[in-house]
Amino acid sequence: MGKCEQCIIRQFNALKSLHKEDLIRITGCKTSKKLRKGEVIFEEGENINGVFCIREGVCKLTKLSPNGKEQIVRLVIKGDLLGQRSLVSNEVANLTAVAASDMEVCFIPKQEILFDLSQNINFSMNMLKSMAEELKLSENIIVDMAQKTVKQRLAETLLYLKENFGEDINGFLNIILTREDYANIVGTATESAIRLLSQFKKEGLISAEGKKIKINNAEALKLVE
Repeated sequence: MGKCEQCIIRQFNALKSLHKEDLIRITGCKTSKKLRKGEVIFEEGENINGVFCIREGVCKLTKLSPNGKEQIVRLVIKGDLLGQRSLVSNEVANLTAVAASDMEVCFIPKQEILFDLSQNINFSMNMLKSMAEELKLSENIIVDMAQKTVKQRLAETLLYLKENFGEDINGFLNIILTREDYANIVGTATESAIRLLSQFKKEGLISAEGKKIKINNAEALKLVE
């Protein structure tokens, strides 16, 4: 198990504000876990009782609608924290967290985070800033759902994945999602997502090998209507 005070991942989240003695204390009570793609980290309605720090991999946060349709609310990457909103509000999880790739996470108990929130103003402010950014993202998603076409949302999703996850040496996106995942991100039927991706491919905007996607013309994707 790695030591928090030596972990570079904390520089990407609110834990960077903690003092060395606090990080040493957390190291003594945290737990680490490796997950395979598709494994559930926590489920909607579950008491999390702490926060998860993502050391490796990608997680998808999903919400199940009353009719059983899954909506991917956000993709969470290495360095992000999970469960902070539920911890602060003292509520059960509002979303389900599922590994979108093989992952490694560290779990920090609730009492440790609450202690640091009460003792370290910089940590508290960084935690608030992180939750404010999540709220801003949610607001943008609501606007996009109301004002943009499914085709536009899919094009923007591809560009977002390129910007945030990068490409491999062959130009394919570093993150591999199923066609159902794309549909659940943009809020449409899987068949519609498949049809639109095929259209992008015919127009030369993207190319694909199985589930892997390569963006050939990012500028054209920005102009999709």
